[in-house]
Amino acid sequence: MVNKKAEIGIFGGSGFYSFLENIEEVKVTTPYGEPSDNLFLGKVGGVNVAFLPRHGRKHTIPPQKINYRANLWAMKEIGVTRIISPCAVGSLQKEIKPGDFVVSDQYIDRTRNRIDTFYDGPIATHVSAADPYCPELRGLAIKATEENSVKCHKTGTIVVIQGPRFSTKAESKWFTSMGWSTINMTQYPEAHLAKELEMCVVNIALATDYDCGLVGDVSPVSHNEVMLVFQKNLDKLREVLFKLITIIPNERKNCKCSEVLKHARFT
Repeated sequence: MVNKKAEIGIFGGSGFYSFLENIEEVKVTTPYGEPSDNLFLGKVGGVNVAFLPRHGRKHTIPPQKINYRANLWAMKEIGVTRIISPCAVGSLQKEIKPGDFVVSDQYIDRTRNRIDTFYDGPIATHVSAADPYCPELRGLAIKATEENSVKCHKTGTIVVIQGPRFSTKAESKWFTSMGWSTINMTQYPEAHLAKELEMCVVNIALATDYDCGLVGDVSPVSHNEVMLVFQKNLDKLREVLFKLITIIPNERKNCKCSEVLKHARFT
């Protein structure tokens, strides 16, 4: 056990370092290999926070190569019980415009061959994914967007694709026709692994583009355009995250995330 503690963990890009106070870099080893990077520990509004860049500090790890189990285990190892998982997404619906936020309540897994469980035996463990995101954290995240006057969609289904390629137009048209809200490459298995470790998890998605350009009648997405819109809205995302961190209560009372394994095993 690392002799450091944090209550809240955040995954994201290197642009988030700046809102941590008195940053300390800590290396955590796990039974599942190396995390994407060292953890960066600091304070936000007096709250101990651990930050981990999911793609590495220089964005060198593509989504299909991220060691999600090691990342979540490292957070658990230093005492994290709440995970905030912001990400950039493409919009699949016209009403979700670039620059809008979505507090996702469901995901669709379209990845393949990703290791997505800590429980390979010998005890059969079946963690429910019916409601993958913590209801308490979702409500607080919505409150944080409202208090910062950010355009936020209070629900949304995020479809997670394998990557690193973007969708074809046929795939994007299908995803839109299914009524799914946004598209991303990292929410699965990140969110589910957090749940397996009985951590609360919330996703705050920032729409950076219209996927393939179909519903927005614009040109297909490019990585450079995604990063430009993301950077343009980074200050808004930081403000939302800062507010969310400061309003999360010390004790978990209004969710069952800490009791997931009670209902996941045959006894």
